[in-house]
Amino acid sequence: MLDAFTVLGLGRPDGQVYAALVVAPQSTAEELAEHCGLTLEQCREALDRLAEQGMATRAPVDRERYLSVAPDVAIGTLIGHREAELRSARAEMHRLMDAFREASRYTDPAHSVEVLTGGEAIAQRLEHLIESSQYQIRGFDCPPYVQDPTVEQPRQRAKLKSGVRIRTVFDKEAIAWPGRLEQEILTGVEDGEEARVRPVLPMKMMMADDKMAIIPISVGDSVLDAAYVIHPSALLQALDALFEAEWERAVPLQTVLGDGEGPGPEADHLKLLGLLAAGLTDESIARSLGWSARTTQRRLQGLMRELGATTRFQAGMAARERGWL
Repeated sequence: MLDAFTVLGLGRPDGQVYAALVVAPQSTAEELAEHCGLTLEQCREALDRLAEQGMATRAPVDRERYLSVAPDVAIGTLIGHREAELRSARAEMHRLMDAFREASRYTDPAHSVEVLTGGEAIAQRLEHLIESSQYQIRGFDCPPYVQDPTVEQPRQRAKLKSGVRIRTVFDKEAIAWPGRLEQEILTGVEDGEEARVRPVLPMKMMMADDKMAIIPISVGDSVLDAAYVIHPSALLQALDALFEAEWERAVPLQTVLGDGEGPGPEADHLKLLGLLAAGLTDESIARSLGWSARTTQRRLQGLMRELGATTRFQAGMAARERGWL
């Protein structure tokens, strides 16, 4: 445990005194010095430092005796400080790496592409990509997934609030992922994310501004524990152009959101229209909205009756004429 205290920036005498105080509360400085094999002066100095760091305090009645602050609070605070220092150091490392690549990209093309291995390394780089973005984040979102895709993304939400534009193109299988649409995607759209849908995407990708892209390496239906990191280069420019081309061809997902005010379709009908326009099958629509196949068919037929259409193509045209799409 004393080695752990040292890692957290706590001197050895301080760690000894704190550990002794945890198991022997209400101890005096003299008792702690004897227990730890320290001089009285060393022990009192350690107690003063512990008090300054919020790890120990004098007893309320007998001020010559000391109490330890609960370890989950005292040590948890130390861990929090060290984690903040590590995050700062990691951010500085990434900043220096960006400067290094910028300086070397004209002389060494090998620095244009990295291969990351290991889930932790990939997660850290994705975190850096999001945190370092200054004006926009763009992405292709499609299965397979390593983590649960229905979980909200707080870092991206924070970036939206700070004014960073986020644009994502989802493929239809991402939209159809059970619970994903309602629990995560539409929440993001309501917060300001711009989302569109394509039947199929060429890859999974995330880009920060025009300075970095990360592409997970997939084999078939599996995602390997590896990813490409693309830095400023002709390849990154090609990925930029690819995203913009797919974005222009994609269907805005905002069409599945309705405010429920004024003339227009029912909320369920609006969702159906948006998902149909995005190219989802009846089965995919049922999965994404949590409906049964029978319910999906019934609501689809009701929508077509309301639009006076006998085919889905006619329904789409009628919806556009009414301004629903």
